[in-house]
Amino acid sequence: QVRLVESGGGLVQAGGSLRLSCTASGRTFSSYGMGWFRQAPGKEREFVAAISWGGGLTYYADSVKGRFTISRDNAKNTVYLQMNTLKPEDTAVYYCAADFLPLGLVTNTDEYDYWGQGTQVTVSS
Repeated sequence: QVRLVESGGGLVQAGGSLRLSCTASGRTFSSYGMGWFRQAPGKEREFVAAISWGGGLTYYADSVKGRFTISRDNAKNTVYLQMNTLKPEDTAVYYCAADFLPLGLVTNTDEYDYWGQGTQVTVSS
């Protein structure tokens, strides 16, 4: 069992930055591929970014590529999402997720085994 806790959300003006953190319980964090997803009101949850076990591979949704950076620190059981040049359309609840021993970088919500409770990000225009 893995428990994920996100933090770092908040209100920011367009063009600003935020860094989200997701800390996992348990001793097998390095066995999990990690992902960030987001869900805006009235919309489905969508993929944002994913990172491999060791952090050497990353993948991004086109909508955030070049603006967001996913990283992880396995010694701290934490995955990060650095979000720069934020836009009002980035407003959503952001969730981190863990996928045990994934075969690659996963973008499908159904493939993830554990989810955090989410953190709200609001970008004002």
